[in-house]
Amino acid sequence: MEASAMEEALSKKTTSKGGLRTIPFIISNEVFEKVATFGLHANMILYLTERYHMTAATGTVVLYFWNALSNFLPIFGAVLSDSCLGRFRVIALGSVVSLAGMCLLWLTAILPADRRTPECEARRGDCELVPWQLPLLFASFVLMSVGSGGIRPCALAFGADQLDRRDNSARNVRTLQTFFNWYYTVLGLSIVLASTVIVYIQQAKGWVIGFAVPVVLMLTALTLLLLGSPFYLKAEADRSVLVGLVQVIVASYRKRRGPLPPETADASRFHNRAGHKPRTPSNRLRWLNRACALGDNPDKEVNPDDGSARDPWTLCTVQQVEDVKAAVRVLPIWSTGIMPGVIIGQQMFPVLQAKTMERRVGGLEIPAASFGVFSILTLTVWVAVYDRALVRPLSRLTGHARGVTLRQRMGIGLALFAVAMAVAARTEAARRAEALAEGLRDYGPQSGRAVRMSAMRLVPQHCITGLAEALNLIGQIEFYYSEFPKTMSSIGVSLLALGMGFGSVAGSAIVGAINAGTRSGGGGDSWLSSNLNRGHYDYYYLVLAALCVANLAYFVWCGWAYGEEGQNRVTAEEEAVEDTKTKEDQQQKL
Repeated sequence: MEASAMEEALSKKTTSKGGLRTIPFIISNEVFEKVATFGLHANMILYLTERYHMTAATGTVVLYFWNALSNFLPIFGAVLSDSCLGRFRVIALGSVVSLAGMCLLWLTAILPADRRTPECEARRGDCELVPWQLPLLFASFVLMSVGSGGIRPCALAFGADQLDRRDNSARNVRTLQTFFNWYYTVLGLSIVLASTVIVYIQQAKGWVIGFAVPVVLMLTALTLLLLGSPFYLKAEADRSVLVGLVQVIVASYRKRRGPLPPETADASRFHNRAGHKPRTPSNRLRWLNRACALGDNPDKEVNPDDGSARDPWTLCTVQQVEDVKAAVRVLPIWSTGIMPGVIIGQQMFPVLQAKTMERRVGGLEIPAASFGVFSILTLTVWVAVYDRALVRPLSRLTGHARGVTLRQRMGIGLALFAVAMAVAARTEAARRAEALAEGLRDYGPQSGRAVRMSAMRLVPQHCITGLAEALNLIGQIEFYYSEFPKTMSSIGVSLLALGMGFGSVAGSAIVGAINAGTRSGGGGDSWLSSNLNRGHYDYYYLVLAALCVANLAYFVWCGWAYGEEGQNRVTAEEEAVEDTKTKEDQQQKL
């Protein structure tokens, strides 16, 4: 199989570039970027409801769309990285744009939000927003989303490039798994820092200082990334990768009326790059094999000088076809990652729940937005324990280098998402019942009246969600990175964010439908009323739990249909062996 320019560059690593010494710069950049980003996300529902007078449902929909935009754009960043600019340039550019967005958000906190009117002085709910405040806010969201679109798909793949030996050895598999696990462990700790320290600063010192800290952190992240520039292994972008994918689709369509090559056809019936060992395409998605099948007169289709196709939009190589198959085969399993995006995206509601509960532990009052830290702590602890204590005994038991297969980890995670939503429904039912018993039906989160129930009751659902994320989301990342051709690593990694984006859109639709469909006549309260005590958030969680169960069943079918893992990885080591054998054979013939 032919190696692209990016494959060849990554396979020719020298001791002067890449390696462990580059990881501190990359991880440091990610840590500061994540602390800044999640420090803004964690408390944003309160910023929207308190400063912009949005209802809980409206603020949630706004944040869902912001999350969706932040998760859709990484696929464009990945394409830009793999086919045009390269990963390092896209990360640096994304960091600059994200910093600009944070500065703009900081400006919204500095400038007045409300018009100074007598009505506003008398009752804050009657305040009118300054006309340019919302456009400024949304512009900051867009810039931060564009920035994250450059950082998210490239940072993980860029770090893995520094360590990946480009082979399928058990040692390399373990090295990459350890990198992925510890990468998320460090990021988990940074999110814990964001959900506690940054949130506390915002609550205690106000929004101006609370938004200034992420700006400083993002500037630090950009500085650290640039300082490590001389040491990075920077593979050049390969414009032919995406063009090749499109060429396969076009060639298959053009030759759709032609006969399919028989399954027993040998390599001479297919087009391979000159100088490389001839191969036959796999029998999966056989209709794509038309794109690389040679006709009855190959001399009219192939240039005799260099062995290239005369018309690459009619005849493609076997490797181009296999790259497309790898992408198409992953899509059904990828679609099961949409539902986790719905669950993770609705974490604004637990913040409002915590706001109505007793949050004092000893003499300390925990900010409502900080309870999400238990999810991240669980994720972090599980990743560390699994990598250090469980992988080796499990691998001896199962014979698998990772302990269990990636799809098994992903499936267990999906099951735990359903359990988390069921626990959340039970907790919210108990909280609401206690609030009604205490006569707090008309007192919502903004009233300051808290039910006599500890907010620590929310911890179990956060912990189960964190464990589900550790199993499913990290499993997805490693699955995409392992199954996609190496020339498409950034695109593969960006699929997780793309699934989260579709999850945000789906979550927004679910919230909108439930909010509209459950509203009683005359404009009454819905299940998702801004006053949680008058709503039925427990029913909402049960709906999500049912959807999670259906998604798990769908995943089991997709996993069965996918077949064996690890069949798509094209290694530079194999390529080198094939080149050597081909040259030896040619010399013997001479």
